[in-house]
Order: sequence, then structure tokens, then C-alpha cells
Amino acid sequence: MGLARILGFTEGSRVLALSGNHRSIRKLVSLCRILLSQRGGVDGSQLANEALGIYQSLDQRGRRSFLDILNQDFSPNPEEVGSATDAYRKDPSSENLLHLQHVVEPPRQELFRRLNLAPEGTHALVQMRSQVLREMDAGAGLQSIAADLGHLLTSWFNRGFLTLQRIDWRSSAAVLQKLIDYEAVHQIQGWHDLRRRLEADRRCYAFFHSALAEEPLIFIEVALTRGMSDRVQPLLNPDSAVNDPQSADSAIFYSITNCQEGLRGVPFGSLLIKQVVEDLKKSLPRLRTFATLSPIPGFRKWLASACRDLKPGKLDGRMRRLLIPLCAHYLVNEKRGLEPLDSVARFHLKNGARLDRINWLADTSATGIRQSGGLMANYVYDVPNLERNHELYARSGQVVCSRRVQTLAKEPALGNHSN
Repeated sequence: MGLARILGFTEGSRVLALSGNHRSIRKLVSLCRILLSQRGGVDGSQLANEALGIYQSLDQRGRRSFLDILNQDFSPNPEEVGSATDAYRKDPSSENLLHLQHVVEPPRQELFRRLNLAPEGTHALVQMRSQVLREMDAGAGLQSIAADLGHLLTSWFNRGFLTLQRIDWRSSAAVLQKLIDYEAVHQIQGWHDLRRRLEADRRCYAFFHSALAEEPLIFIEVALTRGMSDRVQPLLNPDSAVNDPQSADSAIFYSITNCQEGLRGVPFGSLLIKQVVEDLKKSLPRLRTFATLSPIPGFRKWLASACRDLKPGKLDGRMRRLLIPLCAHYLVNEKRGLEPLDSVARFHLKNGARLDRINWLADTSATGIRQSGGLMANYVYDVPNLERNHELYARSGQVVCSRRVQTLAKEPALGNHSN
């Protein structure tokens, strides 16, 4: 379906019904084509700013229509790609390779680069990818646009352009408010709660980028403790006593939050954790253990399907003896392809962490009970072994775990559980 029909020039087009958006979309597409024909400079910046302004003025359906146009009319030309491929196959010269690379790249990718010339271009493109991902989650076939934007954003947000900052009570009010707004693992219950999470025996670090002023990209919350924590509620208690950080021997990463939906898939998390470990080792040399206290978000859902005879019961000693081995089996043996079924396990194991322990009644919040029956896991970041563990995981999907978890994972017999 070509540009004319998408824009509503033929009867039955979805855009024809969008009379309020129709002219704006036409103008936006025209500006995009002009922008692609420019060589940059002041005019390019002004065109990019105008184009993004129109895009942001569209309602959700109008934006979706524009994304459909990008998907269909700003893609590589199949004939040009085929011809360039044949030429390179016959003569694999540098010239033919460069031409092939040029025709394979979607025109919309260069368009995104030029839209980035606008003063707030990067932020607008992050928001655009956020909508693309939401549309994809709803079933839209916009994978190519998501990949093009993801490719560019991964380059623009690589480690060389990021700034690691510690956030404390002296940070700007705007940044502190963002922590409250974005926290996705353990909701922050107002300013009193936030202040406790930033006391002397706590740490909070975030990555920032110059193109997104006072917008954390991802942040991590750390508790400095004696011994590896096995329950999260004491760490979250806003009225708990503040301990001397110099007496701590463990750093517990109890929450990590990606703040920008449009940057989903850009690999910030592993970089953040490893750099925070290095920073903590320098500032607090007595720390010996670096570990997470992590949710197990898919466990109850898996349990419901794998053990259909298991009836919900009181979280007592009997249920503990039943659920912990089942959870160990879930984390170690249940796979999606080569990788663990659990999303949090995938993240930490890919970073080279070791699954060390499964904790009973570690999160007694409504969310913790609903997702995992109150269970949480400790993943240990043992710096000397991170690379080795990562390689084992990357090569074969091996779940590096402690001996006790390994033993537990062999125990459960699925299918015959009842109260």
C-alpha cells in the first residue's frame, strides 16, 4: 500500500477517517522528504524541529498512521538491494560493498539522524520509540522501526556518553521527584520514604545523558549491611535505624529501575551494576559481598501451569519445604530456548552473577506474594568470576549457582502436589 493510499487519497484508507490529523500527516511526510534531501545546517535543524513539533501534536491514531508510513514508504528499495547484492557477489570490491551498505540502510534511519538535529531531538526520538514499542506490544508489525531506532539509540547512549552520578538528599528536587515517579520495583511512599533510602547506609546511583537533562536513564538502590540480606521489608522500612556504613561488609542491590521506556533493550543495567561495584569497592574497602535481593516475577505464573494440582495454602513450614525446591527448579531448569524462563534471572546471569540463595518470605508485600509466594533470590556479583560466569551462560545457557541451589533444584517432583 503506497503513500497516497496511506494518506487517505483512496477510499477505505484508515487515515481518511482521521480528518483532524490528515493535513498534519501530509505536511509531516513532506517535511521528512525535504529533510532527507538536505545536507543539514541551520535549515536542517529548523526543519527537524518543525517536523517533530507536528508529530508531537498528533493524537495516538495520527502518530500510528505516520509510523505506518515510515514502515512502508521509508524502507529499502528491494530492487536496488537485489541489484547491489548481485553486483557485490560478482565483484566483492570495497566500492560495491559500500554501495550495498548504502542501499540496505532504510531511508528512515537517516531521517531519524536528521530529526536528531532538533534542539530536543534525542528526547523526541526516545519518546517515539516508546510509542513504537507500545504499538508492538499491542500487536502492530513495527519491528523494523523499533530496530532502526534501537540501533541509533544504542550508539548515542553508549557508555562513553553516559555519566554515573550518586544521588543523595542534596540532589536537585527534579531528580529526586523522578526517583519517586519512576521506581518500578519497590514503590517509594513519599518524601519520608525517599529520604531514608538516601541515608548514610544507603546508596543510589544513576546514569545520565547530556541530551536528557535531569532525566535518569536507569538507577539502582543499594543497602549497606552486615551479612547478605534475606528479606526486603527491613531494607524498605522508612523508620529503621541508620547504621554506620563503615561497619558494613555487604552491598545489597535491592532495586534497579529503567526509567525510559523508549530505551528498552539498550544495555544499561550490566554497565551500571559493574561500575557501582567498582565505586563502592573504592569508597568502602571493607565491603566483601556484592549481591542482589531480587524478585522472581514469573514464579507463581509458572507454578500455576506446571503444578495444577497444587492448591494455595498457608505460607507455613510445609509450604516452605514445597515451594523453595520448586522455585530452585524453576530458576535453574525451566528455559526459554537456552535462557532461563525468569526475566530477572536472565538479566543477572547474563551479567555474570551467581544464583546463590532462595529466601523464604523475603517479600511479604501484596506484589511479592502474588508474583512469587514471597520468595526472593540473591544473585552474587563476585568480580573475579564475572567474566567466566558470563561466558558459561553465553555459550550454553548454563545457570551458575551455589551448591545448595543446585541440590534444591534436583529435589522437586512436579505434578503431584496438594494440601
